[in-house]
Amino acid sequence: MTDSTLVLTAHPGDFVWRAGGAIALAASRGQRVVIGCMSFGERGESASLWRKGYTLQQVKDHRRAEAEQAAKVLGAEIRFFDADDYPLVETPRLLQGLIDLYREVQPSVVLTHAAADPYNGDHAFAHAIALKARILAQAPGVEGPGEVIGAPPVFSFEPHQPEQCGFIPNVLLDITAVWETKRAAMRILAAQKHLHTYYTELGSRRGLQASRNSGPNLGLPNDTCAEAYMRLYPQVTRELS
Repeated sequence: MTDSTLVLTAHPGDFVWRAGGAIALAASRGQRVVIGCMSFGERGESASLWRKGYTLQQVKDHRRAEAEQAAKVLGAEIRFFDADDYPLVETPRLLQGLIDLYREVQPSVVLTHAAADPYNGDHAFAHAIALKARILAQAPGVEGPGEVIGAPPVFSFEPHQPEQCGFIPNVLLDITAVWETKRAAMRILAAQKHLHTYYTELGSRRGLQASRNSGPNLGLPNDTCAEAYMRLYPQVTRELS
């Protein structure tokens, strides 16, 4: 099976800010990366567009175009479910769509939101339904195309305010090689321009932490850039390293 990454997010910008480096890194290695965007973030994360007088459809179209362009820069495919926003809620259509996507992609790794986010309920919902669909996609008795999936590891990417979300950064991913690619994707997201500085500084800060924790095996330099993740399920290994 070809290595593949499935990224499930609530809103279009989420995959760029929080997992753009992981996406670009996987794509640079020839892996297939598919992003599943549950909504367009049209109500909760598009304030600048509403202030310009955009209609609901215009906001959706704008956010979709940004996401498609950013995904292309990162080297990923993207699918949209348009499952409403603020609040994002479970519907049979959304759940089945996610099951079908799991079955199609057969991911070797899954990235999604943290389990809690008191600032944005859509993020916590996206986490819950991403895990629910993963479990259902494993079951032969659940309707869906193709073969059932295995048990791909799931990583939560870093929320905007991790201290308030119970997020423990127990995985630091070195994204130095694709840092400029991530920054190029970030610049596309004009609807959330206020986040550019925050995530640029966060990449450097997590990179410094990665270099301090890399030990003799990696020996990362101080100019490393990184993203933080939290692993949800135990790692299975034949040796400790």
